Amino acid sequence: MCFNDNDQKLWDEDPHEYVRKGYASAEYKPYRQKDGALLAIGALCDKLKQTEPYKSELERMLVQHVFPEFSSPVGHLRAKAAWVAGQYAHINFSDQNNFRRALQCVVSRMQDSELPVRVDSVFALRSFIEACKDLNEIRPILPQLLDEFFKLMNEVENEDLVFTLETIVDKFGEEMAPYALGLCQNLAAAFWRCMNTAEADDEADDPGALAAVGCLRAISTILESVSRLPHLFVQIEPTLLPIMRRMLTTDGQEVFEEVLEIVSYMTFFSPTISLDMWSLWPLMIEALADWAIDFFPTMVEGNFIQDTGQPAISLFFSLTLVCNGFDTCSGLFTLNADILVPLDNYISRGTAQFLSCKEPDYQQSLWNMISSIMSDKNMEDNDIVPAPKLIEVVFQNCRGHVDHWVEPYLRITVERLRHTEKSYLKCLFMQVIADALYYNAALTLGILQKLGVASEIFHLWFQLLQQVKKSGMRANFKREHEKKVCCLGLTSLLSLPADQLPAEALGRVFRANLDLLVAYKDQVAEAAKEEEAEDDDDMDGFQTDDEDEDGNGFDKEMGVDADDGEDTDTITLRKLAEQVCSYDDLKIICLHIKEFYGMPICLNELFSSLLLQLSSLHSGNILLVLSPRIIAFALKSAKSFRPNDEDDDDSDDDYSDDEELHSPIDEIDPFILFVDTIKENAKLKFKDSPFSCWRVGPISFSLSRVFFTHRTNTTPHNTRCIA
Repeated sequence: MCFNDNDQKLWDEDPHEYVRKGYASAEYKPYRQKDGALLAIGALCDKLKQTEPYKSELERMLVQHVFPEFSSPVGHLRAKAAWVAGQYAHINFSDQNNFRRALQCVVSRMQDSELPVRVDSVFALRSFIEACKDLNEIRPILPQLLDEFFKLMNEVENEDLVFTLETIVDKFGEEMAPYALGLCQNLAAAFWRCMNTAEADDEADDPGALAAVGCLRAISTILESVSRLPHLFVQIEPTLLPIMRRMLTTDGQEVFEEVLEIVSYMTFFSPTISLDMWSLWPLMIEALADWAIDFFPTMVEGNFIQDTGQPAISLFFSLTLVCNGFDTCSGLFTLNADILVPLDNYISRGTAQFLSCKEPDYQQSLWNMISSIMSDKNMEDNDIVPAPKLIEVVFQNCRGHVDHWVEPYLRITVERLRHTEKSYLKCLFMQVIADALYYNAALTLGILQKLGVASEIFHLWFQLLQQVKKSGMRANFKREHEKKVCCLGLTSLLSLPADQLPAEALGRVFRANLDLLVAYKDQVAEAAKEEEAEDDDDMDGFQTDDEDEDGNGFDKEMGVDADDGEDTDTITLRKLAEQVCSYDDLKIICLHIKEFYGMPICLNELFSSLLLQLSSLHSGNILLVLSPRIIAFALKSAKSFRPNDEDDDDSDDDYSDDEELHSPIDEIDPFILFVDTIKENAKLKFKDSPFSCWRVGPISFSLSRVFFTHRTNTTPHNTRCIA
């Protein structure tokens, strides 16, 4: 446990190897005598922070026994002092001057003459930045920190260095704008160095490869932080373009996911999509056709909570799924690295280029990819979900410009629809048909009649719209977006000439549309009410270390008896679980689970489930999955943790849109489109029809009530009328 002569020799002769060995395993930390004592104090931090009388003495212990070692003439003691300080950065300092002193000591050691001391100081800095309540403590020295940080990255490859940078960027957000270009340039240079090291080293757990992934994730974090400053993306693009071009080929299979995320940011937040960025489209399509089909988001069916019967394990696994882009609400889990997002960005934000360019022909290449996937009988239904979503993107963004593609896309949609048994997939295919109707109702209806499937399609559509669960709630088209697409498609049918839509069919379309509009209105109103309540009560009831001095408030809140104490097994579970996720993070997760699941969960159960998951999954992968930025995303997405009771779901609005995709229909109010369509065609539609004799009056009354209620509860932005 103590620092020995061999360690001293390695420290002096090969500090890079000392750093690599020192951080390769949490169990291998050799130090001499006092370092051994400091190691024990740091390793026991979780227990000491929760147990009296040690808890109340931690600040004094740091001041008396740790702070002096920052000035030790012995390098490994300075390094250990930085590490221990970082372990206790989150405690409740009674004297904030002691927190400032610790922070200043850590920052000063970033310029230490010894490499391991500088590395430990950067690691500790991350904890202090997370714990800092007043960023003015750090803001004046931010340029200095970044300079020292990149000097260190030039010397050593370690993913934990990048985690520290991500923490800085997360904390300061748009304040990083002046440094964004320089940060991306330094990270890009570090990425190429790490890749070169990884290519020269065949070790599976090579730190260079892990650091390369970390560099790309840090770049994504920077792009997210400056997302409201589009001019910066133009400046950053030349730096990142070589990485994207190279890593979208077979050379980048190990980092394809991270590169897709960068492409998504660049194509969404840049003022325009440059021709250089368009050069990446063929690379992505070629990769999908050749080797990257796994990055076409697969849908894994199943309700984990029901299947396992073990709520604690299910909750943790749900967290892991959410962290990786899974849609836990619908029971269909979407694998990460979604190539749908950048392709959508290209079509929706670069529509003119998508439509006009013939070399390469983007429309043809998209058709080749979609038709190949949807016609492949070897691909399960769940594997082809993004294909119809891309068809929707084309129809919504290219109205009036892709008439020649309507029939081919409808043909493959109908063919696949006939062979699927999954209600979710059926609904998705029906949305494609609804989008086609909104694109051009006459053309679409003519094609469906030409294919001899019009009656079949509309019968299935109305059947899906009418299906309910045991609770009486709607079984299909649960999301706002799904309802809206159906409304637009059905409303477009109402605009057809009377000879194209029989009165009987017109009546069914009208009633189905009106019912759907009412459901849509209610869901939008409920969502707005929930959002307002969340804004008012944000983080209400969450206790900080300051508010929970005795450490028992949280456990009481979660249903744990504070008098029970913890046995040896529980302590072991806690120590192992903390290697994946900190105790404080899990406290917040448990509170989210209680709030959104409506049920308490014992913290120890969650730790136990973590351990069980660790036993079945490689711990290194889990550590990568639950990085700080991913944990933060999971907490933001905690509302989607609600379980899916397929048979008796009492909520119609717990299905949020499964992607953060934008489309032209976002600006269209289905109520105004519906009313304008009825006004324009009412005389032609209802005159002398049997439908008008008995149904027009009640429908008109219902329509007025729904429409005017809607108008009084929406903003001018949301009631914008289309031409």
